[in-house]
Amino acid sequence: MIDSYNTSHTPVMLKEVLEQLQAKSGDIYVDGTFGAGGYSKAILNSANCILYCIDQDPAVAEFANKLKKEYGSRFKFIAGNFSELNELMSSQNIMRVDGIVLDLGVSSMQLETPDRGFSFMHNGRLDMRMSKTGSDAYNFINKSTEEEIANVIYNYGGETKSRRIAKRIIEKRRISPIETTLELADIVRSVVKKGKSKIDPATRTFQAIRISVNDELASLQSALLASERLLNNNGKLIVVSFHSLEDAIVKEFINERAKPKQSGSRYLPCITNTEFKPTFKWKVNKTIVASEEEIKTNPRSRSAKLRVAIRINQEVDHA
Repeated sequence: MIDSYNTSHTPVMLKEVLEQLQAKSGDIYVDGTFGAGGYSKAILNSANCILYCIDQDPAVAEFANKLKKEYGSRFKFIAGNFSELNELMSSQNIMRVDGIVLDLGVSSMQLETPDRGFSFMHNGRLDMRMSKTGSDAYNFINKSTEEEIANVIYNYGGETKSRRIAKRIIEKRRISPIETTLELADIVRSVVKKGKSKIDPATRTFQAIRISVNDELASLQSALLASERLLNNNGKLIVVSFHSLEDAIVKEFINERAKPKQSGSRYLPCITNTEFKPTFKWKVNKTIVASEEEIKTNPRSRSAKLRVAIRINQEVDHA
């Protein structure tokens, strides 16, 4: 399964990411979400550079080993969460890098592996842990209060029927624990009926629970703050997101660092320095989206948004 996945998988907006990164020989880059190594392999092929790759999922070890054999000392893999980007790079005695690429959300590999419990397209135990450690989706669904469940589904999924879903979950688990992805999907579908949209009614709920289980938004915030410290002058921050909350955090972070708002940020620390100096500028002052051609061959790219910023005034740090 791993081999077939690795040969068939193409990262979302790979062409656009490479065009924006413009890797140079001798430079040092970070792929903060290694996955199956699609971005990493392409970056290493594009220039004689050094690439540090980070991933918290132990299932990616086989992909990392293959790239290590192919690229030798140019490829470095670090097991960990990109939220710890500063610490992970310090452990490698790397204080500055020339580019950071982040591909957010769940990978196709994780979605297509039933026992990881990410997708309602396959039946598996409710899990959803990217690192395979810590509390899982089963514990969240079966041990959280009705209010906690409703808040997560609404705040992270934008599901307007979150309270009814939470109430139905509580009713069902009083009879027996909710153990599998298909059980949970059926519960959601019993509340949220399929309309004209092609999106499955369970999508928003599953996405919200996954974000909560993996604390994804807080991890992103930490990674963005780390990028401010790590990137050299003219270093590039490239982020591909699939969720509106993620995209909002990235956009607001760059806007704050380029030109602060008087009221501060909803997600990140307020900058109060009256002699403010920008630490980032937009490389592309608009959202880059996938081409129609890519969307036809890879439907997952439909919701992807690519944002690119450049580090400036490296001596300044607003974190």
